[in-house]
Amino acid sequence: MIEDLRLIIEKTRQSVALAINSSLTALYWKIGHRIRSEILQDKRADYGKEIVAKLSRQLATEFGQGIAEKSLRRMLQFVEVP
Repeated sequence: MIEDLRLIIEKTRQSVALAINSSLTALYWKIGHRIRSEILQDKRADYGKEIVAKLSRQLATEFGQGIAEKSLRRMLQFVEVP
């Protein structure tokens, strides 16, 4: 009985981890896509550096350091991968 319960718990934990990873991947792509298409207008403008820095400051205040400037730049790179 205990082994069956352990298996159920482990399988559920794995399913949850996969769902979270999948959701986070989609979130990062959506953020990068919105910044690239709506703010940078699919260009790598010089002012883009300032905009990304400002966005990260505003978002980090509300959501924490997981939305730091470096993270936003990685999200932009993620969108650019073919």
